[in-house]
Amino acid sequence: MKIYNKYIAAIAVLLLLAGCKAPMATVIQDDVKNNIPENFNQNEQQDSNNNSGTTPWRQFFTDPNLVSLIETSLKNNQELMITLQEIEIAKSGIVAKKGKLSPTVRAGLGAGVKKAGRYTSEGAGDATTEIEPGKEMPDPLGNFEGGLMANWEIDIWKKLRTEKDAAVAHYLSTVEGKNFVLSNLIEEVADNYYELLALDNQLDIIQQYIKLQTRALEISKIQKQAAATTELAVKKFEAELAKSKATEYTIRQEITEKENQINALCGRYPQPIVRTKESFMSTIPQTVYTGIPSQLLANRPDIKQAELELKAAKLDVEVARKEFYPSLEISATLGLEAFKPSYLVKMPESIAYNLVGELAGPLINKSAIKANFQTADAKQIQALYEYDKTILDAYLDISNLMSKVKNIDQYYKLKSQETQALDQSITIANQLFMNSRADYLEVLLNQRDALDAKMELIEAKQKQLSTVVDIYKSLGGGWK
Repeated sequence: MKIYNKYIAAIAVLLLLAGCKAPMATVIQDDVKNNIPENFNQNEQQDSNNNSGTTPWRQFFTDPNLVSLIETSLKNNQELMITLQEIEIAKSGIVAKKGKLSPTVRAGLGAGVKKAGRYTSEGAGDATTEIEPGKEMPDPLGNFEGGLMANWEIDIWKKLRTEKDAAVAHYLSTVEGKNFVLSNLIEEVADNYYELLALDNQLDIIQQYIKLQTRALEISKIQKQAAATTELAVKKFEAELAKSKATEYTIRQEITEKENQINALCGRYPQPIVRTKESFMSTIPQTVYTGIPSQLLANRPDIKQAELELKAAKLDVEVARKEFYPSLEISATLGLEAFKPSYLVKMPESIAYNLVGELAGPLINKSAIKANFQTADAKQIQALYEYDKTILDAYLDISNLMSKVKNIDQYYKLKSQETQALDQSITIANQLFMNSRADYLEVLLNQRDALDAKMELIEAKQKQLSTVVDIYKSLGGGWK
């Protein structure tokens, strides 16, 4: 018995020594996170107490029609529904990993029959065995059993707990992924809504331009009859009018497509989008406060998602590393067993039980375990780079958008001045043309320039509003 115990102890020592040779995970310094700048603009000091990214979207957006569209999209959007199911899948993963920490208990019933050869040790033993005086062992021999079976892996290295922790981190990352989808969805609905309002206003402008050109065509025809101009001027005005009417149909098609795009985000079939276009050009963009860059780590759901995926990847490496260690499993059975069903009720003769403890670990040919560890190690390095890339992209997005906000404001002011000047030049050109002091080309060029300027002014207003929405989303706003 002592020799037997020595063998067991020697095997256990060998297994422990084999586990001690488990490789270590690669450690990389996270320079991007550690060196994040104190401000988005080194020439300006930002206030950490003012951050528009923490403003709830219902407070940020004031247009009731836009708020209604966002509410509808949050209820019906298919991409969001898909993301919610990913959360449920991840939640089930936690339950599965947690279940491994507890013993597995099963109940079972079995029946069978066996005929051993007469001239075998088993057959000869059965033939000479008497169950009761005068009663030999039946041949063939039946077997009837029923009972409980348990199996339990003792988590001596906390491998199973680490697996559960990794599943929890992955679940939390899917929750942050849902928040990121929310933020993107709100941004996309708002951007498309402002683009639709811009198209409405451009349609109004082109219709006004068509009326103006129609009037200019009538004047050119009158002047031709009076020999004050030529047929060439009339044809030029006709061509310009046809071109404008064609542009009107192009804009109408773009409005239809934009409405359907918004309906798709709302998860519904095509229907009119309720909106008020008259106040579009007078809408003043929200003032956005950026806070400080380090707040992105807490406000941006995509950064938090990448951070949790990195945590899960590191835990997966620990799990893969602990596969090199021996595992301890305990299995047990307790039930009734007999060769005749009537004997199952005889106690304690029919009682059968079994208890086995097994300590086992890899000694030779660890290539599969090594490969799994190397894969997990590479994935955690990949997750770190993904995390750093997400932080860097977020910082650059806000830096670009802050510059864009300032430049688009100046662009809008200058376009407003240009539009006003060209409107005045159209009036002057028409008067000169009616008095034969300017030719038709001057009138046409002034009208074209004025139209282009007004179209660009509307686009500038749309970019003003959309840029504010984009920077709000980039700061982490929209999901709260």
